[in-house]
Amino acid sequence: QVQLVESGGGLVQTGGSLRLSCAASGSMFSINEMGWYRQAPGKQRELVATITYGGRTNYADSVKGRFTISRDNAKNTVYLQMNSLQPEDTAVYYCKADKTIYVYWGQGTQVTVSS
Repeated sequence: QVQLVESGGGLVQTGGSLRLSCAASGSMFSINEMGWYRQAPGKQRELVATITYGGRTNYADSVKGRFTISRDNAKNTVYLQMNSLQPEDTAVYYCKADKTIYVYWGQGTQVTVSS
């Protein structure tokens, strides 16, 4: 079992920044990819960014150049630095961990960008 706890969400004005954190605990063995997804009201959950244990990253086109995902393997924590935030970034942001055939999700953290 893996437990994921997100933090760092909040309310920010357009153009502002936030840093999300996802702390993982439990059985960390064989966790490879971790990532951030988001879900806006009335929309499907979508990929924001992922990062492998070795540091290879992948971003949604909508956040490239604005968001940066990073990982501290020693602390079992993944971060999402979000800059130049826009109202369309408003969503609940979820942390995800892939462990062999299993997928784990955090409870989510709300990010609201006011115009």
